[in-house]
Amino acid sequence: MRFKLILAFVEDSRTEAVLDAARDSGATGATVINNARGEGLSKKRTFFGLTLDAQNDVLLFVVEEHLSRHILEKIAEVGEFDSESGQGIAVQIDVEDAVGVSHQVASLTKIVEDEL
Repeated sequence: MRFKLILAFVEDSRTEAVLDAARDSGATGATVINNARGEGLSKKRTFFGLTLDAQNDVLLFVVEEHLSRHILEKIAEVGEFDSESGQGIAVQIDVEDAVGVSHQVASLTKIVEDEL
């Protein structure tokens, strides 16, 4: 079984909704890294010229490759990444090898067979 890593950078107010959407779409778990900081095309400024950053989280999902695109699209929809600049991003990359996922393979095998 092959896997992909989905990295999602989301505002902390949307983290739970994105996690729920990913699980409903086939993700079997996630790692959440709190207090990340990102910067887009332009910095947000406040009255005194200081930047005001919303708190962001980084979500990491190791998912089965046949489910990855659907999960990625659902994350983008729920996170409203394309609604306006600065809402978040998500990317997926190939995983060459993974350990510690053998317990997931049994449950994922049935799901992937049904999808194909």
